[in-house]
Amino acid sequence: MINCTHHFQNQITLICKAPHKCQFYRKLCSQCQYEHGVDLKHTIPLKIFRELAMKKLKDLNLNDTTEQTKQRLTFKSLLSQSELMLNKIWKELSQSIKQVYDQIEKENQSYLNLINENTNLAESSYIDLENLVNIVEGSTLIDWNAQKNSQMIELDKTMSWWDLHIKAFIQKSNQGIQQIQSLIKIQPNQELSEEVYQRKEDLVEMLTYLQDIDESLYKKLFEILSKKKVLDVIEFLSKTNNHQFYESLNNNQENIKDVKKQVKIITNVLKNIQDHKFSKDDYSSETFEKARQDLIKRLKDNKGVIDFIKFIVLLTSLDVKFIQCGSNGLSLLVAMKVDVRKQSFENIRLTNTSLICGNFVRCNFNGSEFENVDISGVNFNGAQMFNCKWKNIKVHELNKLDGHSSCVNSVCISADGNTLASGSDDKSIRLWDVKTGQQKAKLDGHSDYVRAVCFSPDGNTLASGSYDNSICLWDAKTKKTIVKLDGHSDYVRAVCFSPDGNTLASGSGDNSICLWDVKKGQQKAKLDGHCNGIWSVCFSPDGNKLASGSSDNSIRLWDVKTAEQKAKLDGHSGYVMSVCFSPDGNTLSSGSFDKSIRLWDVKTGQQKAKLDGHTHYVYSTCFSPDGNTLASGSVDQSIRLWDVKTGQQKAKLDGHTNTVYSVCFSSDGNTLASGSVDNSIRLWDVKTRYQKTKLDGHSNTVYSVCFSPDGNKLASGSSDKSISLWDAKTGQQKVKLDGHSGTVHSVCFSPVGNTLASGSEDKSLCLWDVKTGQQKAKLYGHTSTVCSVCFSPDGKTLASGSDDKSIRLWDVKTGQQKDKLDGHQYQVISVCFSPDGNTLASGSVDQSIRLWDVKKGQQKAILDGHQYQVISVCFSPDGKTLASGSYDYSVRLWDVKTGQQKAVLDGHTSYVYSVCFSPDGSTLASGSDDNLICLWDAKTKKTIVKLDGHSGTVHSVCFSPDGNKLASCSNDQSIRLWDVQTGQEIKSSDKNHKDILAQLKIPLLQNSPISEASNYITTLLISQKTIFQAKGALIKKGEFINQSGIDLKSLFKQKGSCILEQLWQN
Repeated sequence: MINCTHHFQNQITLICKAPHKCQFYRKLCSQCQYEHGVDLKHTIPLKIFRELAMKKLKDLNLNDTTEQTKQRLTFKSLLSQSELMLNKIWKELSQSIKQVYDQIEKENQSYLNLINENTNLAESSYIDLENLVNIVEGSTLIDWNAQKNSQMIELDKTMSWWDLHIKAFIQKSNQGIQQIQSLIKIQPNQELSEEVYQRKEDLVEMLTYLQDIDESLYKKLFEILSKKKVLDVIEFLSKTNNHQFYESLNNNQENIKDVKKQVKIITNVLKNIQDHKFSKDDYSSETFEKARQDLIKRLKDNKGVIDFIKFIVLLTSLDVKFIQCGSNGLSLLVAMKVDVRKQSFENIRLTNTSLICGNFVRCNFNGSEFENVDISGVNFNGAQMFNCKWKNIKVHELNKLDGHSSCVNSVCISADGNTLASGSDDKSIRLWDVKTGQQKAKLDGHSDYVRAVCFSPDGNTLASGSYDNSICLWDAKTKKTIVKLDGHSDYVRAVCFSPDGNTLASGSGDNSICLWDVKKGQQKAKLDGHCNGIWSVCFSPDGNKLASGSSDNSIRLWDVKTAEQKAKLDGHSGYVMSVCFSPDGNTLSSGSFDKSIRLWDVKTGQQKAKLDGHTHYVYSTCFSPDGNTLASGSVDQSIRLWDVKTGQQKAKLDGHTNTVYSVCFSSDGNTLASGSVDNSIRLWDVKTRYQKTKLDGHSNTVYSVCFSPDGNKLASGSSDKSISLWDAKTGQQKVKLDGHSGTVHSVCFSPVGNTLASGSEDKSLCLWDVKTGQQKAKLYGHTSTVCSVCFSPDGKTLASGSDDKSIRLWDVKTGQQKDKLDGHQYQVISVCFSPDGNTLASGSVDQSIRLWDVKKGQQKAILDGHQYQVISVCFSPDGKTLASGSYDYSVRLWDVKTGQQKAVLDGHTSYVYSVCFSPDGSTLASGSDDNLICLWDAKTKKTIVKLDGHSGTVHSVCFSPDGNKLASCSNDQSIRLWDVQTGQEIKSSDKNHKDILAQLKIPLLQNSPISEASNYITTLLISQKTIFQAKGALIKKGEFINQSGIDLKSLFKQKGSCILEQLWQN
């Protein structure tokens, strides 16, 4: 028995059969019967009612479907025969018509073939000549034309006959169809587009039903579903027929009937999508790459569908059936560059998907659950992450281990994968916990650089080689020195244990290799043969062979037992810095100063492959434990992963800001460690699948950025010779402008924003139509690189500064040169018009700033003060102050009227490449070779904040027209947009942070790191590199674990996140 829903303690015993709308849904318990208020004769016991209903159905003989089946089959046979007959008629008709027209064309062509301009009649056949005579003298052609016209008339009559009868047939057929359709009884609740729910395999076709539904309906619908804590969304929407429910969804612009219809459409699409592969499989996987790209192409600009996908993502927080579907949906939104910043994703659940390079700035992820989600390159700046449960997370970049005070020369992970050892120029060895990133110990003992470290196979012993010419063996547990091995007469650059751990090999700058007995601490053998220093040694997996790489450009293979050279491998044209055996011992890898990696067949000594990709010296190579992947580190600051079988590059890992000296795989192959001249060690997740699709961005240094006057677009110029226009909200590339044949040093929008000017190393200026992306004009006149371009405030004049020492003024309409301003003794790097357009400022390599009268074309003043070349000049909005940036590391402010220096702003530690005032003049931004951007208070001349994010020189900075955003570009090939909102408090997000911290009783000081982190963040990154960001993110409790069990909170903290539990402790 079933209990009553109104009186749960009672069982349902009666059915109400009264002719009224029963408040108890016709199911009554004894208490319901008492409260029912109708005559008892209208109630009937459950068992009796069931028997009555069954008898009624039996009496009507509904089970007998013989007649229906017979008639259905007859009808089906009739339709099938009709289809065959119509197809046959259509085929015969088509064939006959074709034959008639073919015959006419053939006859025409037979006459035309008899003669043409090139026909030699003397060579024509008798038959052809006879036919030609009949044509000329007789009526052959006249007769043919008459016959042809007669045939055409008959065809025309036939066509009219068919047209008339086909239309009549179609009309009669439609009447028959309508008559049949009239027999279909529409139920009261079926008028709401019941035909929508048809099984559709095409996902786009399925979603197009939703394109006219407003996003406000989804918001209201989700609010109700959340409030009611609905666990089965489809069931709820299918059964709900409550007028109040639909009334709450109505925005007073539609009647209830329309709202019902839209909810019905949403419900039917949810039913359909629930059964689709999109709700079952990972659409970010390689299997669905083609289908995914097709979806992106077809859905990209469909706002209605995008709003529905956002709704589906939110449904993952309620209904488990939509978790994979919502996961795929969010991945699609990321790929389509839909703006999802400042959105609430509270409690969403994602699984088996990729969010690579998603932009989730200031989003709410509180209570979210992620399982097997790739977050590589994601921007979580300013996000909230309370009580999250993120497991098996994929992210290329794991921990960054800071502690060494000088470059890290060597890294090695212990066999159990728990400990990482590092050796540095700071003369120390450090041991780190791989999972937490915490330093476990610091081993001091060497008196010079530690060049190499290596764990024994059992992990109990650590060997280190130093520039003090010695080798130390350390007890990994007690952290104490076991023995010091002396024998080399020069730097020890390499150490390696044999597979059994009994022998240690060492390579030295004294051109020799030594083999040591580990237990006895004594030298066993000395291998001589190289004619220059040894950089690398490696044992084969069976321990019988030893490989060595040397400054003599060669690789040598040695017999460990006999200590004799077995082979010499030549091929590299530079120092061989690294050698490594594959796990099966059949292949040897080598990295060299010739920028290449080579793979060698160990048995034959022949080169198997040459891997090119690095743009500078290769210092380190290492095989993964399964032998399928090779990692390499280089002076070009990158780590690359290679497919050993194909020789193709699988991935490029960017993050280090200087030479990568050492790379090492963990024993499970999931983690890669790297050590660099930037003093850091980085851990990388190499099990994660890497992005194959090329990301938008420049492929070389970006020299200039400029906002359009409306703030919606951003222009950039690069040494990849291209100009790009970007959507300033989403970072989507709108258009790429190609036309220059050299580096583009400067870009500038006209005041109305319809024209973009560019200056290039190819000595030209280009004017571009912003709407069409077409080049309007190319201006020639300069005899060297054009370094800077600037429009006058009225947009009629364009100024340009060049390496030819001149400034030129151009008429924008005609493209003609109006004037040439000479005076600088060296290259003119920067030009800028005053707000009134009467004055032009210029900065030069001659260390001076000059002010020019634009109308007269004459120099007004020289501003001297900088000690090195002036790279950038910019007027304040009121025109009273000029800012300048220089190679002397300083920013200077000048009084435009008097020409006197007002202030020197010191804060950068290297060249200042760019200066720019905010639109209200309250803030000055400067970009520098120290990789930082400084924001200065224009009144107090003090630093407001330093923006840290670029990993290379900041070449250009530019404020958005509203002053809330700052754009910057760098030789790290990226463009960043920063949330600065100068002159005002950051409203929504900052207040949110403050409220949260107040609730948690965490003090927020005005200049505290947490305030700075939440206020000044990168809101948009345009780069071909996947760079993970999480500055100012608030994290409280929760789990953030990668697929190897590594706690990612350390990564978040290194990226500038605030771990609130740690703030409490402090």
